[in-house]
Amino acid sequence: QVQLVESGGELVQAGGSLTLSCAASGRTFSNYAMGWFRQAPGKEREFVATISWNPGNTAIADSVKGRFTISRDNAKDRVYLQMNNLKIEDTAVYYCAARNGPLRFGSARPADFAPWGQGTQVTVSS
Repeated sequence: QVQLVESGGELVQAGGSLTLSCAASGRTFSNYAMGWFRQAPGKEREFVATISWNPGNTAIADSVKGRFTISRDNAKDRVYLQMNNLKIEDTAVYYCAARNGPLRFGSARPADFAPWGQGTQVTVSS
């Protein structure tokens, strides 16, 4: 069973930048696509970005395209979310998740990802 632990969330001013990190352990990380999702209070969990098991393919939500970048380092079993030009509406708990099967890529549905990390809070202030 894989374990995922996110870090890097904090309070930041609008226009600022943050890099979230997700550390994976427990199975062959390099065989699995990874994703970042977020959930704001009172809203459903939404897709942010995903990256294939070999880092050649990525998909980014329209709401963050041009501002957020997903990357991974398979040697370190880590996936990252670089967030630039943060907006107040980016405030949410950000979750890292592994695709629910090896060598699968292309889904933005939370139901296609398991397990999940515990989340890290990102708060963007004006």
